[in-house]
Amino acid sequence: MKRRVAAVVALVVGAATVVLGVVVAISQFPRGLGVLACVVIAAVSAWYGALRRGVARAAGLYIGVLALAGAVILIAVGGSFGVDLLVLAGLLITLAATRASFSSHVDLPRVPAPRHPVLFYNPRSGGGKAERFALAKEARDRGIEPIELKAGDDLETLVRGAVERGADGLAMAGGDGSQAIVAAIAAERALPYACVPAGTRNHFALDLGVDRDDVVGALDAFVDGGERLVDLAEVNGRVFVNNVSLGLYAEAVQRSGYREAKLRTLLDTVPDALGAGGSELDMRWTGPGGDGHRGGAAVLVSNNKYRLGRAVGSGTRPRIDDGLLGITVLGAPADSAERRLQRPWREWSAPTFEVEADRPLPAGIDGEALVLDAPLHFRIRPGVLRVRIAHQHPGASPSATAPEGLRDGLAELVRVALGRDRKPAS
Repeated sequence: MKRRVAAVVALVVGAATVVLGVVVAISQFPRGLGVLACVVIAAVSAWYGALRRGVARAAGLYIGVLALAGAVILIAVGGSFGVDLLVLAGLLITLAATRASFSSHVDLPRVPAPRHPVLFYNPRSGGGKAERFALAKEARDRGIEPIELKAGDDLETLVRGAVERGADGLAMAGGDGSQAIVAAIAAERALPYACVPAGTRNHFALDLGVDRDDVVGALDAFVDGGERLVDLAEVNGRVFVNNVSLGLYAEAVQRSGYREAKLRTLLDTVPDALGAGGSELDMRWTGPGGDGHRGGAAVLVSNNKYRLGRAVGSGTRPRIDDGLLGITVLGAPADSAERRLQRPWREWSAPTFEVEADRPLPAGIDGEALVLDAPLHFRIRPGVLRVRIAHQHPGASPSATAPEGLRDGLAELVRVALGRDRKPAS
C-alpha cells in the first residue's frame, strides 16, 4: 500500500512540477537561457582548471565560481525566487516518492538455523557501532558466538580457527574489506554467511538487501532468516565483494598527505590522469568489441554491474547473482580519435577482464588501498556464497525493481499505482 501511495504522489507531483517549470521558463525568457549559459560556463571552466596546475588552475576555477554566482544572481533578481524554489521542491518530492515506490521486499526461502554460528566483529568499524549496539550481547542472546577482532589479530586466521572448532555459520560485523575475507572462507567451506552492517558505508549490505539502519536485526539472519546465492569476484586470486578501482582515485589514496588533505590530493592527481601528456596512469585493456585500448582516467571492476547515471538507484547493483563482472572505464582511451565526442564513461559486463601495465598498479579493493602486480586478472565466481538475510529486511537491492529509462520508469510507476508492479527476483 505504501508503494502505491508513493507512486501516486510521484505521478501527480511530478506532472504538476513539469507544467509549472514549463510555464516559468516561457514567462521568464530569456532569463532562463542566461542561467543555463552561466551553468555551462561554470562547468567548462571548472573542468579546464581541474586539468591544469598553477595559474591556469586558479583562473579556471575562479571563472567557474563567478559563472555559478552569476546563475544564482539571475535566479534571485528574476522576481520569482519563490516559484523557482517551488519547482525545486517539486522535483525533490517527485524523486523521493519515486524511490519509495520502487523499494522492494523479497520473501527468501526459509532455511534451518545453523547450530553453531559465529559472529566476528571489529569494535573500531563504523565509529564503534559494535559497542554502541552491544552486538556481542545481542549475538549471545541469539545463540551466536561473538569473537572480537583485536589489534594485531589476523581475521582470516581467526575465521579458519573457528571453522576448525565446528562453526557452521559465519557472520561479519565490520567494513567491506573484512566482509570479503569472511565471505571468501564461507564460500570455500560452503557455509552460510551473514553480513552485519557495522561498517561505515556498508555498500555490500545495501546491495544484498540488508537494512543498514538495523544493525542488531541483521543478526536474525542466523535465527529465522532466508537464504540466497550470490556471486563473488577475484583479482589475482584475492576475493572482493564490491569493486576494485584503478587509476585516478586509487593513485590519490596512495599519495602522502591524502588523509590530511583529501580534496587537494585528488585535485593534484587529476592532471596526471587527464591533463595534456598525462601518462602516469597508463593502463592497457581490451574493450567489449575485442579491441585493445590504453589509458582512461579510472577503471572500475565490480562484482556485478553498478547502475550509474540514473536518478533512482544510481551507485547500487540491481543484482549480485548475474554471473558477470561489471566493467566501467572513466574517460576516453588515449588512443581514441573521438575523445571529445564520447560520453564520460563506457560500461559493459564480462565473466573475465584483464588490465596490463608496465609497473605495479595502485588499487582500491573494497575501500582498502593496495598495490597489485600487473597484469591484473579479474574473474567472477557465480553463486558461490550462501547469504542469510533476516526476514524483516528487504532481501534485494534498492534498485532491483528500478527501471533503466524514463519511459520504462513512467510505465512502472503507473503499474505500481494500479497495484500491478513486477516483483524482484529472489
